[in-house]
Amino acid sequence: MTESDLRTQATEIHEQFSDQLEVTVEEIEERLETLVNEYKVPTNEARRSVINTYLDEAGMDRDDLGGGGGNEHVDIAEIDSPEEWVDITAKVVDLWDATSDAVAQVGLLGDETGTIKFTKWSKSDLPSLEEGAVYNLRNVVTDEYQGRFSVKLNRTTTIEELDEDIEVGEDDVEIEGALVDIQSDSGLIKRCPEEDCTRVLQNGRCSEHGEVEGEFDLRIKAVVDDGADVYEVIFDKETTEELTGIDLEEAQEMAMDALDTSVVADEMTDKILGQYYSVTGPTFGRYVLANEVEQLREPADPEAVLIKARSI
Repeated sequence: MTESDLRTQATEIHEQFSDQLEVTVEEIEERLETLVNEYKVPTNEARRSVINTYLDEAGMDRDDLGGGGGNEHVDIAEIDSPEEWVDITAKVVDLWDATSDAVAQVGLLGDETGTIKFTKWSKSDLPSLEEGAVYNLRNVVTDEYQGRFSVKLNRTTTIEELDEDIEVGEDDVEIEGALVDIQSDSGLIKRCPEEDCTRVLQNGRCSEHGEVEGEFDLRIKAVVDDGADVYEVIFDKETTEELTGIDLEEAQEMAMDALDTSVVADEMTDKILGQYYSVTGPTFGRYVLANEVEQLREPADPEAVLIKARSI
């Protein structure tokens, strides 16, 4: 967004709130610039976030602007895409130690439909969340990593503690079936090394940070057929090593000897395609994230189960 576009957006928002709040066009423009240029938020989402902030400050309802611009209030299980601004009501299930100075708090939020990771940035200057407390969180932005969705709390987020409790729902599933396909971007991969970014590199480039020197990792994106349904399952480094018997060091040596990382995925495919497994883990969007895996019964005929899966 250009500087003139920012000023235009800020002027329009100022006209909406000039009677309710003592806020200048420059202050609104600064909020928009922070979201768009610093947080890389899409223009429409940035505008909606700023409007939400001023609605709350003015004590106005979302319908008071005659068409609104407010976020959708969603259940945790409904979060299935990144870079969306939403409102949620959730209980702080667990708090973890932050591994970066840029992060003020990190942990797990939950509602009746399941759980989701949250990150609160240090520079957001927000109050601390307490374990076991329930909050109404407005203006949180969704993110995604390996099919696992999370929410980020930033300086535009508003936090309201509620005098109530929530019974947090379980979101783990258990599936048993044949592993019928290995998808692309499996095997030995490289991730972006930048702080708080673990995106998989494509041709040496991160979609956020451009060309970088990546860090090696292992993962498998597989398809498991239980005879009735087909599931997309993601195995992280630990479960990939357990599944295939190939650890990260061995995978790097294989790729170095062949001067080709694809040999790792080929070797893993030979080991696991057509085998039967029990997989347990949470669902995020269309993926099941494998936390536990156990091999079952005798090997299947890979060609037969693959044909069966693709015919569903």
